[in-house]
Amino acid sequence: MKIIGAGAREGFEYTVRATFWTVPNVVTVCRFLLVPVFVVLVAQGSYLTAFWVLAVLGSTDWVDGFIARRFDQMSTVGTWLDPLTDRLSLTIVTLTLVVFGIAPTWVVLAVVIPDVVLFLNAVLLFRGSPELPVSLLGKFRTAGLLVGAPLILLAQIPGLSGTILVHIAEAILAAGCLMHIVASADYLVQAHAKARRFRRAGIAPRSRNQWSQKDEPPPRDQIQMEDDRRTW
Repeated sequence: MKIIGAGAREGFEYTVRATFWTVPNVVTVCRFLLVPVFVVLVAQGSYLTAFWVLAVLGSTDWVDGFIARRFDQMSTVGTWLDPLTDRLSLTIVTLTLVVFGIAPTWVVLAVVIPDVVLFLNAVLLFRGSPELPVSLLGKFRTAGLLVGAPLILLAQIPGLSGTILVHIAEAILAAGCLMHIVASADYLVQAHAKARRFRRAGIAPRSRNQWSQKDEPPPRDQIQMEDDRRTW
């Protein structure tokens, strides 16, 4: 079964909607609503239930993308909502694990610091997202963090604490964090390379109206077509 890019229809001409109200976006929001549930459960010491919530959150990370590709439900909102949700979810999850003494401090530092650097770089250089494609390493990074976090939580359950599961979970988390740092450095290099290409072409990177596809509204007839269209 194809995981990365699952649901893609070869040769199909997708329609990008200028609306929030698509099924994938609703799924993304519902997934994110599991994050505060996870935080409350960890605070209450309900580690097993928190493990299952986090397992659902991680295992369904590809669902919104699959629906968007398989059922032609792509949208301009989804292009930034899904990655933003993933980043916020991972940050809050790792911060929660560290605050309650479940994961070592280096985990949250390895996740948050690169994200802060990338955010500041994007704001200062492009006045927003540099609109770079997600790399394969970035996808593996996310997978590693979403697997390691539930495992280290599971290792807190009586009967499993102090076992080899703790070391396995920390090893997977460490691999995820290392890939996160490398992927972030790669995105940083790509962002500056993109800015240099723009400057050579006489385009100011901060003038988003000159290059950003996400910031350009679709033609009026396309908006009307999408308002009249019912796919679900």
